[in-house]
Amino acid sequence: MTTDPLTPANAPRADAHLRDAHELAQAYQVNPATGLHDEEATQRALQHGANELQDHARRGPLALLADQFKDFMVLVLLGAAVISGVIGDLTDTLVILVIVVLNAIIGFVQAWRADQAMAALRQLSAAHATVLRGGEVQVVPASVLVPGDIVLLEAGNQIPADLRLIEIAQLQVDESALTGESVTVAKQTGTLAAQDTSALGDRVNMAFKGTTATHGRARGLVVATGMHTELGKVARLLGGEDRSTPLQLRLAAFGKRLALGVIAICIVIFAVGVLRGESPLLMALTAISLAVAAIPEALPAVVTVLLALGARRMVAVKALVRRLPSVETLGSVTTICSDKTGTLTQNHMHAELLLAQGQRWAPGDPLPGPVHAEALRAAALCNDAARHARSDDDGASISPSPCANPTDWQGDPTETALVLAAHAGGLDKAQLDATTPRVQEQPFDSDRKRMT
Repeated sequence: MTTDPLTPANAPRADAHLRDAHELAQAYQVNPATGLHDEEATQRALQHGANELQDHARRGPLALLADQFKDFMVLVLLGAAVISGVIGDLTDTLVILVIVVLNAIIGFVQAWRADQAMAALRQLSAAHATVLRGGEVQVVPASVLVPGDIVLLEAGNQIPADLRLIEIAQLQVDESALTGESVTVAKQTGTLAAQDTSALGDRVNMAFKGTTATHGRARGLVVATGMHTELGKVARLLGGEDRSTPLQLRLAAFGKRLALGVIAICIVIFAVGVLRGESPLLMALTAISLAVAAIPEALPAVVTVLLALGARRMVAVKALVRRLPSVETLGSVTTICSDKTGTLTQNHMHAELLLAQGQRWAPGDPLPGPVHAEALRAAALCNDAARHARSDDDGASISPSPCANPTDWQGDPTETALVLAAHAGGLDKAQLDATTPRVQEQPFDSDRKRMT
């Protein structure tokens, strides 16, 4: 009889790094050797929902169009158009409406294109996970993972949920997407002490959703999915109400001051005219005409056009702007604090020079002797970098090239650089691995300073 999967024992746990992995598996009612059964995983999915970050409901065309008329200046213009129509000045009414409509169209098109681009990006990011269910290895959409699932990881995989690691083989994870630290983190399976794990980067027995395994392999227990993951907590913090940009705040303040000032002046003119004996109707029309004339009809349109031009220039350098006023935010930046590696650089490395027996060799030059070839052979064999599946050829040898693309490889940047240097020397790692298979390994560590 299957235990009830809807009990609190299966809920996401924030203290998973403080508990023994196998005891935690018992708490989740799962055998790490076989994983959950499909029926049990289905029942847990009903309780916990999809393993996805919640997104705000997509705005429809009508909602996007309505957003363009919420600005205070636009509302003032619409009021001016109504007043112009009432007093019979149809020309001003038509001009104001044309400006407001053009302003709305420009903003609507920009917002619609940005929403479509964001939807396409989310579709591209749909991931899969390798899980153990009913004793069989399955590849399933990451969205169907539930707490208690057993996930199998290998180099190059994106971590699909928050995992408590049970078994590892030299696993290293790139956690820069979550912690900002570009150096890969070596993982372990032991239980940690509470005082040593205040920061996420210190929880070395965990693998977090959104990070990437760069080296080794592992087996992990899913302890949190969706918005309960550490990445989900970040998404929740970012999901608050939109804040107005400095430009929006200044335009709103200007519009209010202008409206109040115009109203005050119109009241004064109306009062003075009536006191002088003029007709109240005539003075009312005069005051209203003055109010309409004082409203800068072209201001919202000019601002929108300028922001749209800025957004277009940013698209040219592959920067997507979802809302036009955000373009102005860059103009308010005074200081940018950024981690260098992988942010201002591409997080790639390459070998410049090989020095052996007093002789120098640079990638692209002929090898000066067998010692250099043997050094490159060792660099390629003592190496866990691997080519992406998309760049694998049909078995033909790889021609020596000093300009091989590091993005075709996955793994540690140093190891990738060494593989590329070996390829530049005419050595193909795939062929070397086939003819000289690895039978035992001593991994690189800070004491030996080498991999054997």
